[in-house]
Amino acid sequence: MKSQWSNFHQIGRNSFLAASTVYVSSEFNFVNTSLLNRRSFCFAEGDRSSFVVLKSEAEFNSALSKARDGSLPSVFYFTAAWCGPCRLISPVILELSNKYPDVTTYKVDIDEGGLSNAIGKLNVSAVPTLQFFKGGVKKAEIVGVDVVKLKSVMEQLYK
Repeated sequence: MKSQWSNFHQIGRNSFLAASTVYVSSEFNFVNTSLLNRRSFCFAEGDRSSFVVLKSEAEFNSALSKARDGSLPSVFYFTAAWCGPCRLISPVILELSNKYPDVTTYKVDIDEGGLSNAIGKLNVSAVPTLQFFKGGVKKAEIVGVDVVKLKSVMEQLYK
């Protein structure tokens, strides 16, 4: 005999899967990347964020050079597709990239081919890792998911 709770459990599980699907599809909404030099990441029309997905070591080196020469305040967001905590913090990072459009946020997938040397340059050993650059210097680093600290660091550095 089926209990009344088995239907509830089934509905809850199906709802979660649908929500996950919507979440993933909205997070990874790439515009035709060949037209945008494979670097731009677009979320919605009128979006003011400066969010760039780095796909190669050359792109990473260029971004790091800009961050280190002080010409561009930057956040490097090291992530992986398989990382649950990364998926939790991604919407917050997107929100902050809209709030601070003068700060370029670089998304670096640690499993992307050709980026393993690049990851070693900044001593990344866990994901998610966020490194904050201002005036050519790394000012802060957050390893793991700490939304309060993330918002606080962004406010302090890039206000």
